[in-house]
This record gives sequence, C-alpha cells and structure tokens, in this order.
Amino acid sequence: MILDDQMPAWDVRERHSIRVAASPERTLAAAREVTGREIPLLRGLMAVRTLGVSLRGRTDVPLLRGFERMGFAVVGASEDEVAYGSAGRFWRPSGGLLHLPPGEFAAFAEPGFAKAGFNFRVEAAPGGGCVLTTETRVLGTDPGARRRFRAYWTVVRPGSGLIRRDWLRAIRARAEG
Repeated sequence: MILDDQMPAWDVRERHSIRVAASPERTLAAAREVTGREIPLLRGLMAVRTLGVSLRGRTDVPLLRGFERMGFAVVGASEDEVAYGSAGRFWRPSGGLLHLPPGEFAAFAEPGFAKAGFNFRVEAAPGGGCVLTTETRVLGTDPGARRRFRAYWTVVRPGSGLIRRDWLRAIRARAEG
C-alpha cells in the first residue's frame, strides 16, 4: 500500500470504508472527480475550520484538486490507490501547509510540523463491486507538534469523520450513477 510506504508511522489514524456497486477503476476515478458540492457537510464544517472563510466558488472543482492547491501533493498512485501528503501546522486557522515536492514527503522531519497523509484505495469485492477505503494518518515531527496536533485533533476528529463518511458516500453515488 502506498500510504504504508510513505507514512509507516503515525500518531493518529482514521479509517473508513464503504461498499460500492461499481468497478474498482470507476470508483477510483469517481474519487478523483467528486466535488465539494456533493458533500453536504463540507461547507459548514470547513467554514468552522477556517473561521468563516468562504468556500464559495471552490465547491465545483474536484475536491482532491482543491487539496492540491492547499498544499497536498500526490505522493503515489496506482490502479487501486491514490495517496496524498503534506506537512503543516494544522492547529492554526490557515493550516500553515508547506508545498513539499512529492519525493520529499516521506523523509520530511522539520521540527514544529505535523505530516498528514491520506489515501483512497479500492479492492474488488466478492460478488462484484468493490470496497472503497480512505485512511488518514498524522505524525508530529517533534513532541511539541505532537501535543498541539493532538489537542487540535480532539476538537476536529468528530467532524473529520463525518466529512470522510460523507465523502465516501458521494464517491459511491458518483461511481454508481
């Protein structure tokens, strides 16, 4: 798994899966194309996360492209997985994301940051269709960053999980549609 290669250790991890009645290829393509408009909770929870900064005009583009604009880079892709990574100070309203070249993500260890990696992975399911999984991992680069991120995570984790489950449902709807 690409995420294992890029980020074998983590401080926090969140994983969600959903069954999809579509081929793995179609499902992973849908993951790349789903927009923020297709994820009902995204606007409200992201507005809270960014202290009210508007997402207007940003919900019609594929959500993963938006993540790339914010500072996440594709750190690996295959026929059954796409993985993204960045480093930042996620506990700050702006997120303080760094634009790391993909080849530098795995080794990044500058103190005062947290590395975040996430993926979408598909596996063929018995009887047809597939299982789509997304996993998020975060690793603090030093004890202070770990403490700050864990405090932040305590607050945002419930909303993060809701968004990820909605995101999976939106991908399923697009892939099955």
